Amino acid sequence: MRFVTTPLRNALAALAAALVAFSPAVASAQNGMPQPWEINLQPANSEVMTFIHWFHDWVNVLIFIITLFVLALLVYVAWRFNEKRNPVASKTTHHALLEVAWTIVPVLILVVIAIPSFRLLKLQLEVPQADMTVKVTGKQWYWSYEYPQDGGSFGFDSLMLDEKQRAEAIASKKIAEAEAPRLLAVDNEAVVPVGKIVRLQVTGADVIHKFALPAFGVKIDAIPGRLNETWFKADREGIFYGQCSFICGQNHAFMPIAIRVVSQERYTAWLAEAKQKFANAADAASKVAEAAR
Repeated sequence: MRFVTTPLRNALAALAAALVAFSPAVASAQNGMPQPWEINLQPANSEVMTFIHWFHDWVNVLIFIITLFVLALLVYVAWRFNEKRNPVASKTTHHALLEVAWTIVPVLILVVIAIPSFRLLKLQLEVPQADMTVKVTGKQWYWSYEYPQDGGSFGFDSLMLDEKQRAEAIASKKIAEAEAPRLLAVDNEAVVPVGKIVRLQVTGADVIHKFALPAFGVKIDAIPGRLNETWFKADREGIFYGQCSFICGQNHAFMPIAIRVVSQERYTAWLAEAKQKFANAADAASKVAEAAR
């Protein structure tokens, strides 16, 4: 990670690795899907999400220390200045040094929080030189993906599998049951290679949607008439799920996102197959449209 190289970050990373190794629930969550009773962030699979994890943990530690300090102060004041110890109440109206202290200290704490916060924003908003681009369009109520390639672009729609379709896909071994969670499995997954910088261009076709992938630290508006950009670089292979996180109508809850991260060799093979598959589907759709005229 570019911006945080402290011993604290290394210790947190080691602790996270230990939790992954010894906890089945956390280990299964490496595939980027929510787990029952999960209260923490999903395991990180990108540089941005790793920074978010560190920032989240560090701010929580700071909040815990401040809370303990305030609690100790309240206990001390209740003990030191109770009626038994102070039968005559103090008539002090102000204390210049104390007032300066409780103004400056919170400001300094906010500055300390702001510095890594701005670094995180910079990391998220500055899109580096990309190895590939994927255009994502939010629609009521599914996602469309386009792969602009030098050898010919192609695109496809990705819709949630209903219970019957999901059961059939698992039975036919088209998808493993562990990788097909209810309300998240889709008919066509977006596929990207591991270790490559992927630029996402996100827009909407009808109303405002929001493209959110927790494991990658990605959350960006899909607004009709506007093209927003973000990026990620997956650190490991697997399938990673997200959802539309902006209420967009009746079936908002049924707009899952599925990104499968594979090796470069598997991605190249998928790319060749997808070009053929979705080009044929587009040709068939255009022929049906012409026949209907």
